[in-house]
Amino acid sequence: MSTKTIDYYFAPQSPWTYLGHTRFAAIAAEAGATVRVRPIDMGSVFPVSGGLPLGKRAPQRQAYRLVEMARFSQHLGLPMNTKPKFFPVASDDAARIIIAADIHDGTEAAMRVCTAVFAAVWVQERNIGDPNVLEALVAECGLPAKRSEQSLSQAVQERYEAYTQEAIDIQVFGAPSYVIDGEIFWGQDRLDFVERALRQ
Repeated sequence: MSTKTIDYYFAPQSPWTYLGHTRFAAIAAEAGATVRVRPIDMGSVFPVSGGLPLGKRAPQRQAYRLVEMARFSQHLGLPMNTKPKFFPVASDDAARIIIAADIHDGTEAAMRVCTAVFAAVWVQERNIGDPNVLEALVAECGLPAKRSEQSLSQAVQERYEAYTQEAIDIQVFGAPSYVIDGEIFWGQDRLDFVERALRQ
C-alpha cells in the first residue's frame, strides 16, 4: 500500500477533469494514497502560466479539443456532451461547495461532490453557476443543505484563494493536475504515470 499523498488540482468546469475523475479516484484508492482535493480558479492561473481561456484560443485548437473530448469519451466509455448547454460556466461557487464538503465531511464526500458537479456539466446539461442546482447536487450527495450556506464563508473563500495561489507557486498551469512528491502530472491522459509513481 502507498503512503503517498496526491494533491488534486482542478477546475470544476474542466472536461478533462471530468474524464479523468473516476479513474483517478480508483487509482488512488487502489494504491491506498491520500487525496487532497484542491479546486482552483483557472482564471487566475492562466494569466501567470501563459494559458488562454477557451474562447481566446486559436480556432484549430478549439476544433481539436472537441475531437479529443469525443475520442476520450468513447475510449473511456464515459457519456459526454462535448458542447454542453451550460458551458463556459462560472465555477467559483461549485469550487466553494466542494471545499465546504471537504472541510465538514472529509475527502470522500468532497470527491463525491466532484463527481456530481462534473457530471452536471458534461452529462446532465445542468448549470453549476446556479445556486439552486448546487443545492440540489449537495442533497443528491446526501450532505446537509447547510453546506451551501457554509460554502459562502470567509474560511472557504480563503482556502479557495490559498489553493489557487499554491497551484501558481508550484507551477501548475492546467486542469487536472495531480501532484505527487512535488512532481506534476498534467491531464487525465497522464494517469498511467500517476499509477506508476504511486507504485514506486
